[in-house]
Amino acid sequence: MKLVLASKNKKKLVEMNDILSHLGIEVCSEAEAGVDVEVEETGTTFEENSLLKAKAVMEASGLPAIADDSGLCVDALGGAPGVYSARYGGEGLDDVQRYQLLLENMKGQMPRTARFVSVITCCFPNGDVLSARGECEGTVAFAPMGEGGFGYDPIFFVPGLKKTFSQLTAEEKNAISHRGKALEAFQVKLKEYLNKN
Repeated sequence: MKLVLASKNKKKLVEMNDILSHLGIEVCSEAEAGVDVEVEETGTTFEENSLLKAKAVMEASGLPAIADDSGLCVDALGGAPGVYSARYGGEGLDDVQRYQLLLENMKGQMPRTARFVSVITCCFPNGDVLSARGECEGTVAFAPMGEGGFGYDPIFFVPGLKKTFSQLTAEEKNAISHRGKALEAFQVKLKEYLNKN
């Protein structure tokens, strides 16, 4: 089975294929499916945005499409940046500027508890929709640590492992990450769905 990823993020494409390939599922990029879709993320929840993206790419490609909407929710900031994680601080900022802004906004703030949230949605041409959510608890580090990952990974600290997401190997990260958990739950639902159909 082939799914089109509703994202231009190459790292997400690799992550999705790593996790779903053993189910006999190939996840391809929008470009490979011959579509280029820009979806305005107007939802106020990860669920709404994930559905918007998957539906738009499914309609454009005529193939089942999978989307992930994820972000960092910081308790001391009232859950921000949340669904606006990729746009935190406005357009034009890169990943480093975004997490530096977050660290600046966290000065003197307690608690530093936070969670990464990911919602995976798959839309099928027949109208069926599968969705799964994953969360990973952690804290906001006082300074960036590590070279790996992307986004807020350098400042997301996992107390149990005493490392940030950027300091973990891909295997370690996939085992505990919000996206890893969401994809795990999604796999279970997809397996049931494929057995039924």
